[in-house]
Amino acid sequence: MKPIIRNLLSVIRRFKLATALNILGLSVAFAAFIVIMIQLDYDYSFDKFHPDSDKIFRMEMFTPQTSRIPLISRPIAESFFESSPHIVAGGLSNQSISGGGGFEIFFHVECDDDSERNYFKEKALAVTPGFFDVFTFDIVEGSTDGHLAPGNIFIPLSMAKKFFGNEPAVGRQIVVDGLGNQTVLAVYRDFPSNSVINNCIYSFMDKEENKDNWSFSVYNTYVRVNQASDASQLIENFVRNFDFRLVFGQDFSMEAAEATGFTYSLYLTALPEIHFQPNLQYDFVPKTSRQTLLILLAIAIMIVAIAAINFTNFSTALTPMRINSLNTQLVLGSRRSTLRLSLIFEAVFISMASFLVALLLVTLFAQSPLVRLIDADLSFKAHPLIFSGSALVAALVGLLAGIYPSRYMTSFEPAVVLKGSFGLSQKGKKLRHTLIGIQYVASFALIIGATFMYLQNRFMQSNLGYDKEALITVDIGRIYRNRDAFTNRIKTYSGVEDVTNSFALLSSADGYLMWARQFRGDDIVFQVLPVHHTFLNVMDIKLTEGRNFRQEDANTEHGAWIFNETARKRFNLELNAKLEGWGGGGEIVGFMPDVKFASFRIAVEPMAFYVPGTANSWLTTHFACIKLKAGTNMRAAMSHIHATLAEFDANYTFDVRFFDEVLQRLYEKETSLGSLISLFSLMAIFISIVGVFGLVVFDSECRRKEIGIRKVLGASTLGIIIMFNKTYFRILTICFVAATPLAWYTVNRWLQNFAYKTPMYWWVYLVALAVVAVITLCTVTFQNWRVANDNPVKAIRKG
Repeated sequence: MKPIIRNLLSVIRRFKLATALNILGLSVAFAAFIVIMIQLDYDYSFDKFHPDSDKIFRMEMFTPQTSRIPLISRPIAESFFESSPHIVAGGLSNQSISGGGGFEIFFHVECDDDSERNYFKEKALAVTPGFFDVFTFDIVEGSTDGHLAPGNIFIPLSMAKKFFGNEPAVGRQIVVDGLGNQTVLAVYRDFPSNSVINNCIYSFMDKEENKDNWSFSVYNTYVRVNQASDASQLIENFVRNFDFRLVFGQDFSMEAAEATGFTYSLYLTALPEIHFQPNLQYDFVPKTSRQTLLILLAIAIMIVAIAAINFTNFSTALTPMRINSLNTQLVLGSRRSTLRLSLIFEAVFISMASFLVALLLVTLFAQSPLVRLIDADLSFKAHPLIFSGSALVAALVGLLAGIYPSRYMTSFEPAVVLKGSFGLSQKGKKLRHTLIGIQYVASFALIIGATFMYLQNRFMQSNLGYDKEALITVDIGRIYRNRDAFTNRIKTYSGVEDVTNSFALLSSADGYLMWARQFRGDDIVFQVLPVHHTFLNVMDIKLTEGRNFRQEDANTEHGAWIFNETARKRFNLELNAKLEGWGGGGEIVGFMPDVKFASFRIAVEPMAFYVPGTANSWLTTHFACIKLKAGTNMRAAMSHIHATLAEFDANYTFDVRFFDEVLQRLYEKETSLGSLISLFSLMAIFISIVGVFGLVVFDSECRRKEIGIRKVLGASTLGIIIMFNKTYFRILTICFVAATPLAWYTVNRWLQNFAYKTPMYWWVYLVALAVVAVITLCTVTFQNWRVANDNPVKAIRKG
């Protein structure tokens, strides 16, 4: 063992650059592999930590008017809970249409010593008691056997420490604006972030809330069954026996409805599958696709494979410089097996050293701003199996990458080598070119994929149909009663062009309010966004026909509507016509183009902007949109807005942000994925170039005598450089042809996740080719220029 270690230390001293490049390439690859595997584990284990997670389901509804949504009315849900003894438990939670995951509440904690109040803003979710029978809450203080009724709350342990420090939380009260005192009944241990269930304040619904409102579908509904395989049968049994006249009226007949093409369906989606469902309207659970995860897995394997190939090529590239020493040892009595074992040990050692450096890189990554690209915790404590498995992968990479060079370097006859001549195997040459070709294919695919992801993200934030520039948004619901005073105060700043209001932020979600009305006797269902009468002007939304909203529209009984063209065509709407139905009608005063009011994941549906009349004055348009003039100092304007808000409520923390940030939050997952793949693409390119450099070093060293002879016979340095570049550009072209359809297929499949997508530009492929070609040209030219300018006589004598 001592000779092996002594030989290893000698190699490291002699070939410092080669060792450093090997360690750098491998460590970057292992770090990327660890990060990707942690992210994959985060997504694939979504909600699987719940006991009986495979037996918990979310109930969903489909109608032609609403498509498939995860919202059910309370009486339908509770009727389903009672429909079969196989349903062990059922629970409901409410949902905020404007954001999901509950509602933000503002409250303070009363202090016993009359000290200054501590104000907080947290999300709260109202649930039925059965919610705690469906999901298992790890109670660390208090009990679930208490009075599960309005006025009592459950809070996570993190909030308990935040609100009350190390003091007991059970029995303490928080004072919520508009709701009064809420008593802490229990404290539960925080759930992991990869869960449908949020770490928020849980309050309890009133028993009578929408108890008989069959058509008011606003509740997320969850059930736990005794056998997962029974789920589909439970739905079939319920639909077969349920009296739908309770929902659609006494004249309703399911048979007659189906004969006219009407469809009403209920579904149960397994809890671990919700994270992977295609985007549903009103579904605010974080989403990903298995396609995306397979892409990430392929990238992880690809990067490690590229690094292993580089390691092999670089080790082989050192053959001309190490072969004399190795074969001298053979002549002096060393056994081939011992030398091969020494070389393999050397490769494993370098690979494991690289793994240790990779751990440092992961730690640095976790502390850098780049960590926002990853949803999961990157600590060893959170993922011991992934880190241990990655260590085994590193050892295996070292073993496999060391086998070929160890056999190759010891395969020549000592007498031939010591005479100064050994031949290059055509088989070995083809193998090295094949390995470098795999790296090129991977690099092309990653560059093309990353570019299209960037273009899609830019496309989603630029083709909206309205002006989003120089726009600041703020939720003024807290001071809504002073809306006009706030607006007037904001307008005193010279940089403010105008201020308007809306019920929710445009383009901030996959869907908004869905209303049903009647138009000339036919039922129509569409999405609606209540707005201030100035909204379209401030957002620069043009009309295709009709007039804009006016101030007097808000003084009419039922207000006014402006529909998009999709609604106009689907429902045959007409200008100046009246809507009718529950909640009141109102006049259609105009039509507009198909503005992207929701995300690009969802196709444009029938929708309308609505100025509420006196009958619907409860629809508060409490999101302010502040339009700034061109050239305005953004920081100064933001400071003015914050100062104005503090004048109305100094204790509340308002969410003030630029509109671009709204879009970034909406497409956070896509943006992070694109950035992550771009980062790994750069890594793959870097590692590939290290491999190309290694292969060029090998070729140039082995052909040093040939280069010397060519120089003596009159060949120019430029001619020699062109000769070498031709070889690599031939490989480059073949790999580009192979990578293009692979990249096109993968990108095309990924783009299927969006209703609207960027065109598949042809120039992206040429850009990828140009980037890799220029880097290869520089690498090959640099190394061979150095060799070609050496003294040719010296090279011939050495050969």
